[in-house]
Amino acid sequence: MSILITNIKSLVQVRENCPSFLAGKDMKTLPVIENAYVLVDNDTIVDYGKMDDINGLTAEQIIDATGRIVLPTWCDSHTHIVYAGNREQEFVDRINGLSYEQIANRGGGILNSAKTLQNTSEEDLYNQSINRLKSVIKLGTGAIEIKSGYGLTTDAELKMLRVIKKIKQDFPVKVKATFLGAHALPLEFKDNKQGYLDLIINEMLPKIAKENLADYIDVFCEKGYFDLEDTLQIINAGKQYHLPAKIHVNQFNAIGGVALSTKHNAVSVDHLEVITEEDITALKNSQTMPVALPSCSYFLSIPYTPARQLIDAGLPLALATDYNPGSTPSGNMNFVISTACIKMKMTPEEAINAATINGAFAMGISNEYGSITKGKKANLIITKAIPSYNYLPYSFGENNIETVIINGKIFA
Repeated sequence: MSILITNIKSLVQVRENCPSFLAGKDMKTLPVIENAYVLVDNDTIVDYGKMDDINGLTAEQIIDATGRIVLPTWCDSHTHIVYAGNREQEFVDRINGLSYEQIANRGGGILNSAKTLQNTSEEDLYNQSINRLKSVIKLGTGAIEIKSGYGLTTDAELKMLRVIKKIKQDFPVKVKATFLGAHALPLEFKDNKQGYLDLIINEMLPKIAKENLADYIDVFCEKGYFDLEDTLQIINAGKQYHLPAKIHVNQFNAIGGVALSTKHNAVSVDHLEVITEEDITALKNSQTMPVALPSCSYFLSIPYTPARQLIDAGLPLALATDYNPGSTPSGNMNFVISTACIKMKMTPEEAINAATINGAFAMGISNEYGSITKGKKANLIITKAIPSYNYLPYSFGENNIETVIINGKIFA
């Protein structure tokens, strides 16, 4: 199937020789072709240019994009969309004054989600999860990372990862799976953290590797959860099974997780609401992508990742949703981009780069996704008729996405 999109008001994120990621001042540059066309054949971008140069090109399907912006789909590199139920009561508890930590200490938080998921069938978990996935695709997400971590038993973690594998098989979006067994300490291991780490390393990981259920490994490196020594054990165990690390760090405290992660070549370090000069130095000397999750800060009323400090230090930054039941019950990347501009003082160009090219790098897929480049996957957003790409973050309460194309097909 070939598709020709014509009369595009602005074709955004066009890169002939696309870099793997963008850092520092380069994040302010967003290449655009005005009054453009783009040609898709099967699942691939094969041509683009100005309408003046279209030279009689045609295709099986022609889409007139007059007044509309076309750009690559969002690459959401940090989600937990495979979960059961919700945590709306904890939302009310926080309004009434309880902190995230207080809720966790009384059996809420991650443990609450784990209990619900353990009692949910694999089929039910799949059906709940694909409803969320369909929603985020319609909002422009064309590549997504999904973590386990709400199982906290061998059977339940495997159940989550099998659901993610089935989603990979059943849906055209690019899906990366991350094993996050070290998300929280189950109640039965409350006084035996090493016992739980041993379970992850000696029982869960071999089974996950045998079934080829994960692409990455993750740890919640944070006070009250898993410390540096614990994190190192998990990173090293992941290496034994060729699972690179993507680590939760610095959400509430800076405990040295960034330096540890970069030392061990983590693909990304995610959250970073708290940042030190030592963290910035560690990131400068690495190929690790910092990832900000502004919807989480918005929902929990915690500080936002200091984007200006990171970018002005010459570093890259990616944006992701953190879609999960407890701290970010939304997978709307458009809201993430708006919030990054409004609350983190990122320019629209920086935010769009962070949500496309840099998001793809944080998932290890920047060779195929994240830009309008010949030979890359035809994953495209066609907006409604809007004045410019600046309108996307500006109109934070509107859905400006009209059509989403995934692998060269319109997603209905």
